[in-house]
Amino acid sequence: MKVRLRLFAAAREIVGAGELSMEVPDGTTVGQLVQHVGEAYPRLRGLSSSLLLAVNREYRPAGHALQDGDEVGLIPPVSGGADGGGDLYRLTDRPLSLDALAGHVGVSTSGAVAGFLGIVRERSRGRRVIRLEYEAYPEMAEAKMRQIGEEIRAKWPVDAVAIAHRTGRLAVGEASVAIAVASPHRREALEACAYAIERLKEIVPIWKKEVWEDGSEWIGSTVDEYRERASPP
Repeated sequence: MKVRLRLFAAAREIVGAGELSMEVPDGTTVGQLVQHVGEAYPRLRGLSSSLLLAVNREYRPAGHALQDGDEVGLIPPVSGGADGGGDLYRLTDRPLSLDALAGHVGVSTSGAVAGFLGIVRERSRGRRVIRLEYEAYPEMAEAKMRQIGEEIRAKWPVDAVAIAHRTGRLAVGEASVAIAVASPHRREALEACAYAIERLKEIVPIWKKEVWEDGSEWIGSTVDEYRERASPP
């Protein structure tokens, strides 16, 4: 059977391509597929312990059996279109405006709009950052943003949710992510906005490369940082 393999960030650079079409035996699991690719590209094995696996844009365990025509995504740890009801979930290579998002979500029943803007900072882990480069698995990223919006609506009585994330090259001082949540009362808006950025870092397949004066590196530590903060001491 034939499957389509999608690769991103460091995995894409190791393989030298963003996608591969592969013939595999019937009954192959996604874990066996990853093992096979690792044999062809040994450097990929260094990422294998931290890779998440997606089949048809949903996270799956290594033992998940593949079907003919499946799309498999090798997801390194994540860094970070409109639909009905005023919600907005978008990847874009254009500058972000929190004011524009706030204006989009606010309606006559909204007593509060809470917002978050993530900014590219100049120093990270003791190095001077020249720029960041963001890459995403677009179809899955926007689907997971929409999932976050649905989770928020199940937890809080909000009027609308908007999440936008940049891709491509960003200079220091540019906004990389913007979130706006409107609700009748401020507490729900603030709590939902904080929830949105944490969940975005946890499940949305977006990666960043830090570029310094003397080198660069794909950063996949935000999920690990999230889990460390969430774990009891």
